[in-house]
Amino acid sequence: MWSDTESKEDYLNFGEVSQIVTEILETEAMLPVSIGVFGNWGAGKSSLLNLIEQQIKPDEWIIIKFDAWLYQGFDDARAALLETIASHLIQAAKDKETILQKSKNLFARINGLRVAGLVVEGAALAAGLPAFGLVSKIFETAQNALDGIQNETESKQVVETVKEIVDSEKNLIKSKEQQTPPKQIDEFRKEYGEILQDLGKKLVIVIDNLDRCLPANAIQTLEAIRLFLFLNRTAFIIAADEEMIRHSVAEHYKDLSYRHQIDYLDKLIQIPIRVPKAGVLEIRAYLYMLYAIHQKVPTGKLASLRQFLENHLQQSWKSQSLNPEEVAETIEEQHNQTLLSDFERANRIAPLLANSPNIQGNPRIVKRILNTIKMRTKIANKRQMPLDEAIITKLVIFERCVDYDVITKFYRLVYEREGKPELLKELEDNNEQNLSTLSENKPIQAFIKEWAKLEPKLSNVDLRAAIYLSRETIPLNTYTAQLSQKAQDALNILLTTTSRTGSQGTQDAIQQLTMDEQISVMDALVEQLRKVDNWDKSPNGFVGACLLAENSEDGARILNRFIIGLKQSVKKPWLNTALKNANWYKE
Repeated sequence: MWSDTESKEDYLNFGEVSQIVTEILETEAMLPVSIGVFGNWGAGKSSLLNLIEQQIKPDEWIIIKFDAWLYQGFDDARAALLETIASHLIQAAKDKETILQKSKNLFARINGLRVAGLVVEGAALAAGLPAFGLVSKIFETAQNALDGIQNETESKQVVETVKEIVDSEKNLIKSKEQQTPPKQIDEFRKEYGEILQDLGKKLVIVIDNLDRCLPANAIQTLEAIRLFLFLNRTAFIIAADEEMIRHSVAEHYKDLSYRHQIDYLDKLIQIPIRVPKAGVLEIRAYLYMLYAIHQKVPTGKLASLRQFLENHLQQSWKSQSLNPEEVAETIEEQHNQTLLSDFERANRIAPLLANSPNIQGNPRIVKRILNTIKMRTKIANKRQMPLDEAIITKLVIFERCVDYDVITKFYRLVYEREGKPELLKELEDNNEQNLSTLSENKPIQAFIKEWAKLEPKLSNVDLRAAIYLSRETIPLNTYTAQLSQKAQDALNILLTTTSRTGSQGTQDAIQQLTMDEQISVMDALVEQLRKVDNWDKSPNGFVGACLLAENSEDGARILNRFIIGLKQSVKKPWLNTALKNANWYKE
């Protein structure tokens, strides 16, 4: 199995992009600068940030990593970002008394901004009244802000410094005149610039997971960034799903036109960089690395394999072929038959994983698919089921790339024909006459044709054991394995319900879900809806998702975001009618 976390190694040939970003940062004339790293969920934004961070020279830069999502619900996003920056400046200046005092003043001024009403909303604050509950937050935020400071003693020093600041009221609450917004902001920017100048270093703030935040938190973070724009020796690198941020802008600033949504982001992001889409060659190299890690190939050989694959990708214009035996021999693993078998499987499945509309070469989805395959393989081995991993792999890919209806029809044929449906034999023989019995959708038909050609051939295999093994993951393969039994039952009901009012059983299933289960089930429903290519009529799961949205505020937010994106490409009267009276839907 593989961890679902960002990688610090370059498995997808992101090195060229990370080098471009590093060159921009090292060019003095380009500073100050804000760089946007844009990409869909799971595309590799966080991994690309890790590569950029590794290439930045620590003796020239102060590097601050800020995860906006971590602070959601605990502190104002603007204050959290400002205090994180101030905390790291205090740490950088700990041995330089003059600069340290300026850093302390900077930290104190943040509370001045709070009191002035620039950071926390509220009528009392806007009126300039002290916000007594805010001071205590500095302790919590300062402690949480030290993710980049690894030494425990140093962390305590910073927190003690913050206590010293808080204990000194004269540093926190200034006169009425000094609390005016323009003065506080001007002084903040001035002190910040002087500190960096005195330190002789530049500062880069890396902001990740902004697109996971609620609209209000995302906008607060972006507004805090504005304070630092056009300040010398400063750079921001912001990783996010561009469409999600635009949705947050639209949600926060009501009635804003689409053009102004774009303008808002463009004014904050000077250099947009999009994570390269992984094609067949990149996905194949990614699979080689994942399989090698799973087979516990020694670290040194892994490094050699990564370098070999990176060189191959850079020279792919010469040759795109990749021989598993030659690759294994390069790292002296030519006698590892299991690894060779994995490499050969990678060659076979990479085109489907890269080109399928439901995967599109998304690294995180690819990794989750492999985890599903390994999970099923382990279960099959424990139950002594006669199933080769290659067979399981082929069926998991099928489930991930077609509609729920197609899965149901195909697996019904398997049972009706005692594990060996005639249709599968026909498809393997390039007879597509009866393909429409599975689906009339042209893209899905095209996928099934390619899938049927994928080794191993299945027409002579009794697939009933494989279908039995996958029965709990048929609805949503990679997601349902993470659901409780209660959530899985509710998901199955919601996938098949057609009544817009919902039966008593449907309502009971929804009411029994916890808040976390509501979110997980809605995620699963939306994932199923993303697979749908034909929206001429309401697809399976749509009505169920609407019913869940009516009973779950968090679920409604997830579905609302999906529908907003969907309506840009789907113009169907039935969809407008379905949404007309939906109290959870907001454009």
